[in-house]
Amino acid sequence: MNDLASIPAPGATTQLSGDGAGVAEAARLIRAGACVAFPTETVYGLGADATDAEAVAGIFAAKARPRFNPLIAHLPDRAAAEAEGRFDAFALRLAEAFWPGPLTLVVPATGGTRVCDLARAGLPSVALRVPSNPLARDLLAAVGRPVAAPSANRSGRVSPTRADHVLADLDGRIAAVLDGGETPVGVESTVIACLGGPPRLLRPGGITRAAILSVLGTALDASAPDAAARPVGPGLLASHYAPRARLRLDATAIEPDEAVLLFGASRPAGIAQARAVLNLSPRGDLAEAAARLFAALRALDASGATTIAVSPIPADGLGEAILDRLGRAAAPR
Repeated sequence: MNDLASIPAPGATTQLSGDGAGVAEAARLIRAGACVAFPTETVYGLGADATDAEAVAGIFAAKARPRFNPLIAHLPDRAAAEAEGRFDAFALRLAEAFWPGPLTLVVPATGGTRVCDLARAGLPSVALRVPSNPLARDLLAAVGRPVAAPSANRSGRVSPTRADHVLADLDGRIAAVLDGGETPVGVESTVIACLGGPPRLLRPGGITRAAILSVLGTALDASAPDAAARPVGPGLLASHYAPRARLRLDATAIEPDEAVLLFGASRPAGIAQARAVLNLSPRGDLAEAAARLFAALRALDASGATTIAVSPIPADGLGEAILDRLGRAAAPR
């Protein structure tokens, strides 16, 4: 049973320092059934005890998240992850190559998995990740249970890469945020399903397709997913990662009063009419662009522009993950 008396009252989100005392308090709150945001190497996650359906429901309440979308369960190491899911040869190969790191594996749940049905959205599979951020791993070890943790923002909004981003969306809606500074990767984890047959890339992310293929030694499943089926992994809703402003992609000319998101040396016609301009990476570095993406969208959204025009971004490497996020942010909603 949750120790409700030890959880801060609604309206009081505590900012915890990224030290031993902060980790201990964050772990205590999660074990007590509270929601606590914490940094990973990708973005900040909104953590709750994945074994406790009531605690997981608190994530959905804080994020206003659709309940059919599964959550990622975070573990401190591979051994802990293998207790929750069944790993075939492909999953083992990927885990060995990329864990700890920005990879989520969707695998069949073990009969003894502790990840509750609500976190798995009623599915027989489970989404597992071992993050590389040292603060996250210290926290997960201190909790001693799987921690469900989608990105720490309102559902469909821009993902947070700093503690102040979390507070901008969730202040007063969660118990605490563990401040670990800015996250270096800046886009969420790559999600791969290993559910029998060739692995399927469900979501591009912090590990590139090329890196995945080099480890697997086989092609990914390229068949079209069933559009009517429930998502088997996180981040698969059509409209997701969305700022308030409308996004206009592959913009080569700027309309008056638009905000502009540039990449590289691009200088679209009409840029002098822009309300605000930010460049993800003036030198054309996709890793830098990925790390700055969500913070840039937040800043341009705050300009008050009703449209954010995005200049073309190459689709190779991390560009695939960037374009995936931008495409979901631009989807009708």
